[in-house]
Amino acid sequence: MLIDRFGAAIDAPRPARYPSHTPRRSALTPPAADAVTRTLDLARARAVLREVFGYPDFRPGQDDIVAAVLAGRDVLAVMPTGAGKSMCYQLPAIVGETLTVVVSPLIALMRNQVAQLRANGVAAAALNSASGPDEFRETMEMLRAGTLRLLYVAPERLARADTQEMLSRAKVATLAVDEAHCISQWGHDFRPEYREIGAFAERLGGPRIIALTATADRATRDEIVAGLFRDAPEIFVHGFDRPNLRLAMAPKADVRRQLDRFLAAHADESGIVYCASRKQTEELAEHFTARGFRALAYHAGLDQETRAKRQDAFLQEDGVVMTATIAFGMGIDKPDVRFVAHAGLPKSIEAYYQEIGRAGRDGLPADTLTLYGTDDILLRRRQIDESEASDEQKRIERQRLNVLVALAEAPRCRRQVLLAHFGEESEPCGNCDICLDGVATFDGVIAAQKALSAMVRTGERFGEVHLVALLVGETTENMVRFGHTSLKTFGCGREFTKAQWRAIFRQLLALGLADVDPATHGRWFVTEAGVEVLKGRREVTFRRDVVEGAKEKRPKKAARAEKITAAGLDAEEAVLLAALKAERAALAREANAPAYVVFADRTLIEMARARPRTRAEMAEVHGVGAAKLARFGDVFLAAIARFEKG
Repeated sequence: MLIDRFGAAIDAPRPARYPSHTPRRSALTPPAADAVTRTLDLARARAVLREVFGYPDFRPGQDDIVAAVLAGRDVLAVMPTGAGKSMCYQLPAIVGETLTVVVSPLIALMRNQVAQLRANGVAAAALNSASGPDEFRETMEMLRAGTLRLLYVAPERLARADTQEMLSRAKVATLAVDEAHCISQWGHDFRPEYREIGAFAERLGGPRIIALTATADRATRDEIVAGLFRDAPEIFVHGFDRPNLRLAMAPKADVRRQLDRFLAAHADESGIVYCASRKQTEELAEHFTARGFRALAYHAGLDQETRAKRQDAFLQEDGVVMTATIAFGMGIDKPDVRFVAHAGLPKSIEAYYQEIGRAGRDGLPADTLTLYGTDDILLRRRQIDESEASDEQKRIERQRLNVLVALAEAPRCRRQVLLAHFGEESEPCGNCDICLDGVATFDGVIAAQKALSAMVRTGERFGEVHLVALLVGETTENMVRFGHTSLKTFGCGREFTKAQWRAIFRQLLALGLADVDPATHGRWFVTEAGVEVLKGRREVTFRRDVVEGAKEKRPKKAARAEKITAAGLDAEEAVLLAALKAERAALAREANAPAYVVFADRTLIEMARARPRTRAEMAEVHGVGAAKLARFGDVFLAAIARFEKG
């Protein structure tokens, strides 16, 4: 008998109330019969959802996808992070008592998914380079016995002939492809081995395929369909909005000071600060540690053991700040990340969406902040231009970067701009810095004409430093050498400081009125749209706050008060929540598993609010399924009782 990480048997057969897998249905199935079967399928899936996972019902969009998979159809599902994508293939595997192979890109993600499933009493395992002999032997035993429901495999492992031969004998019913955007050469997380998965599926006997991602625009979706599916799949796009995320962006002023202000509102909370370089991750980790945070650096230059230890600390402990490059994040399924900050501009709008999406997966309020500067924009453009991508791919990547820059400089609701890129419309969200704090604009035609004229009158041969010096009338050595002190534009812009002109240049770049040639030492030149401005045929609107100095905005509310309000708890309940988290941490350390594998924050918050006194009452708490009630219920009931006694 196989024992899971919490000491419970996991290879017992499922109860009889979960029926055998529903076979693929013919296209000629009568609509009425199909509707009845769908209703029965979903009723059984809801029973599993309640009894195994402790959830009262599906999240929006899950029911349609689960029904399609149970009906034997191939599926491509695009759902926002935190919408419960994994449940869309986990439920059918349990309900149908069949084997689902999950292709997952990261060992850490596999390990944590398996731990969560086993904690809920589901037979799950993983095959990867970290699998030891005993673990491999136990997995093989479950495969032979037909009791394994979910097997997580890396795409590299799936490519091996011995793996394919083994799985072909195991009668794989479903192949679930997680992070499916990795198949796209135009995606930000392209993994070439993903492009072979479609061929592997054929060798496994043609199981139904469900591909899932949170980040796929239309071009990426088309490439996933072409590269993965033999026949056209049923496509579900359930929106990209994450209303629980507060969006904020600000020009760089003093990066450390800006991040200090941001982190001050998140004491004792877990979060990620993305950095542009390995050096910056180390420096910011030291800086935050000196200010009392538990901060750890993470980047590809660290040895594997150090990376693993730091990742485990982030997953298993509360209140860890991870300063990281983009080497950290994909597959980090930690639901209670309360904030994500960027110390510099991400690579693209998709990368931004994916990275901020690691916050607030539990649906509770989470905070984001992105700092950016002209140097970031130029660096990203140079990286695109110097890449080995095709001209068409470079064009698409420039477009994606331009959308991100436009989002950063937006004079209107950030969520509207972000969702518009993914083809969605929305009302002003009320949960971004523009909506919350407002933004003033001004007519920027004259300022734009002065800057563009400076480029033209100097032959479009000079960089930003020289052009700004020209506008403010600074007599530099180069200014005299090239005779630019005699130009009409020399000193014509003294109404703005040098810092303000740099902000104006950044907005010219964002609006597409000027561009920079990285191949000629960063010379600025006027675009066709900029020519229209010079001729007085086009209006220009600038953000006043950006131009007038990008002053930092202080939080409107005290950080601690806002945090308690976000959790919906009063002061006494917050104390109980802290005690419940301590119990959770002890159990997680004992099992060497992430804290959320025991219970997610949302579950503990509901316990603190409801204060259940019996097992029956505990069973009504969100996220408390039968297996977790049996294993952990008494521990948390005792903690609540101790708190009640004082």
